[in-house]
Formats: sequence, C-alpha cells, structure tokens
Amino acid sequence: MDEQTFQTKFNELLSKINKLPEDQRGRLEHLAQETKQRRDRIKASVSELQESLDYLRLSVKYLVFDLEATRRENAYLRRLVEQSAREDEPTGGDEPNFLEDDE
Repeated sequence: MDEQTFQTKFNELLSKINKLPEDQRGRLEHLAQETKQRRDRIKASVSELQESLDYLRLSVKYLVFDLEATRRENAYLRRLVEQSAREDEPTGGDEPNFLEDDE
C-alpha cells in the first residue's frame, strides 16, 4: 500500500471513529494512532534497511574491483618473475646452478 492510499484509508477510519459515541471513540482513536506510529516506524526501518543494502552493494562492487585489480597485478608480477628467471638462466650449461642438486 502506498503512502497516499494509506493516508486516505486512515483518514476515512478516523472520520468513522469520530462519528461513534464518546464512550467507544477513545479506545479506537488510541488504537488508530498506535497503528499509524507503528507504520511510521516500519517505514523508517525499511528506509534504513534500503540505505544499508545500497551501501553493501557499493562495498561489494569496490571489493570486486579491488580483487580484479589484485589478480591483474599478480598475473603481471608472475610474468615479470618468469621473464627474469628465463633471462637469468645460464646459456652454456658450464655454470653451476645452485638450485640443482649435486649428483
């Protein structure tokens, strides 16, 4: 139910309550006001929840962006290390490689 429909129905209810005898009116007016207050609190809670969800969505987008950037950087650094390792390899085979086991 949208706000305008609620207000229209609520005003109709208050109008009908005001037409009742005085002894019946007080309790119903009180219940109607409590209902309006509860609806206002629910509306505020939903609004806060929507803001929290929007913030969460934005945070997740930033985290995904950061993860993708980290993966790209990691791949780039791996290529640099592999390229550097290939350039540092001995070409003649005469030089001992300290990483290899002596046989």
